[in-house]
Amino acid sequence: MDVSIIIVNYNTKKLTEDAIKSVFNSRTGFSYEIILIDNHSSDGSVNYLKQQFPEIKIIENYKNLGFSKANNQGIKIAKGRYILLLNSDTIINVETLETMIDFMDRNKRIGASGCKVILPNGKLDEACRRGFPTPSASLFYLLGLAKIFPESPTFNRYHLGHLDIDEDYPVDSLVGAFMIVRKETINEIGLLDEEFFMYGEDIDWCYRIKEAGWIVYYYPYTQIIHYKGASSRKKPFKIVYEFHRAMFLFHKKHYEKKYAFIVNWFVYAGISIKLASATIKNLMKRR
Repeated sequence: MDVSIIIVNYNTKKLTEDAIKSVFNSRTGFSYEIILIDNHSSDGSVNYLKQQFPEIKIIENYKNLGFSKANNQGIKIAKGRYILLLNSDTIINVETLETMIDFMDRNKRIGASGCKVILPNGKLDEACRRGFPTPSASLFYLLGLAKIFPESPTFNRYHLGHLDIDEDYPVDSLVGAFMIVRKETINEIGLLDEEFFMYGEDIDWCYRIKEAGWIVYYYPYTQIIHYKGASSRKKPFKIVYEFHRAMFLFHKKHYEKKYAFIVNWFVYAGISIKLASATIKNLMKRR
């Protein structure tokens, strides 16, 4: 088996169906399997998807275990030389699997790679090629300095806005919506950290991949579409909370011991203020 495609579903029956169809529409000589993990959906996803795709493997959870833990369930039974994390709200191009697996086969030191990820409005999903959220990179991003100085490598360290989106290069982090990882790399560094419930696990994984000496690479010569949730709608508090908790967990795990107390204090205070602000803004949105 060349690649095992792991898709986590949680009440996204139609989106998941479209994602799976896009995989089956692929033009590739490589072999693949699809492993679907359902996190206790209430929209009839499991029975519906079993009927539509009897050939795929389905793991049915009886509570929402989160993104990291569900993906790990799939990885543990995967047979592929590569693991592809694929969001349920994505559509891959017909050549995507062929392009990315061929690229990985030709570059043995690359532990993980990702393609160009496009939003429905045609813009780049900036999360598909990122720098690590160091205290300084995060500060420059929050202050809007990246927009004021778009050509500055210093002020654009987080979203790498100074780099051409149509060129390939090593990066710090990819996005979990589409990330292909070498099984050999996973065997060395371990599975996703299940402390991260639904955000931050991709950055953490990439950090550990690079820490082990592997290369993380952005390869934009194929692309996918990522249908993210509409930002104008109110989100459950759990989503807002977990987004900010992931920031706290990542800093505590990887940076707290590297910085002085005062820096850590400002980081945690900043995350708390941002959580409070995001919560208020979210409450003011329409349902």
